[in-house]
Amino acid sequence: MELKLSTWIEVKSYLDKYKSIILPIGSTEQHGPMGLIGTDSICPETIAKGIAEKIEVLIAPTIQIGMSQHHLEFPGSLTLRPTTFIAVIKDTIQSLIHHGFSHIFFLNGHGGNINSIQSAFAEVYTENSLSGQESEFRLKLCNWYMSENMTKISDTYFKGAEGHHATPSEVSLSFFAHPEAAKKTDLSPKIAPSGELHDAINYQKQFPDGRIGSDSSLATIEIGKKIFLAAVSDITEDFLKFDHSRKK
Repeated sequence: MELKLSTWIEVKSYLDKYKSIILPIGSTEQHGPMGLIGTDSICPETIAKGIAEKIEVLIAPTIQIGMSQHHLEFPGSLTLRPTTFIAVIKDTIQSLIHHGFSHIFFLNGHGGNINSIQSAFAEVYTENSLSGQESEFRLKLCNWYMSENMTKISDTYFKGAEGHHATPSEVSLSFFAHPEAAKKTDLSPKIAPSGELHDAINYQKQFPDGRIGSDSSLATIEIGKKIFLAAVSDITEDFLKFDHSRKK
């Protein structure tokens, strides 16, 4: 059940039964010569929809622009300032709490978002603490790419070529979600360099084609399906453990 495809009456009916929601959050940024710019939003959104096919759960609209300042030298990449991003997350949380949601599960697809998401959570909890109120809601961050069984698939198929950005795992999952957009490109070097990064210019100097430590050419739609099924299974279990609002 998708929030954007529901009426307010349907949402009210859902809230009569459950107080939980899954909110996919990602970014819009380059993913190397063959990865889709929307990869980090496509992946959590695809997994969230897969979870909704297994259990009755409401899926919020994906927050598609995240903290991606280090990618700005690559055309098509978009970013929010950390302060703006934190404000967007806070306002989204507060809107959901206002309607009665008590368990908000952020399904994240971009490592660069983590600090801002955690800061937003801390801000929301702190505001309650300073006002003398007990927080009756719960917030959780889940990074889909850290799913246990997904990691096993990555280790099996990609071994030392997974890397840290434009990984064959995330590219495979995005291609499974959008096979019409799947691409094949010769990459040189096959495995991209690794290292630390700072700002956008520094990033492009160190990683000229956008990848970090990865060989995206290993990505396939077939492996993407395996990753999808593994991630959906793992994260459904994590969500149900978190969602105490279902235990009435």
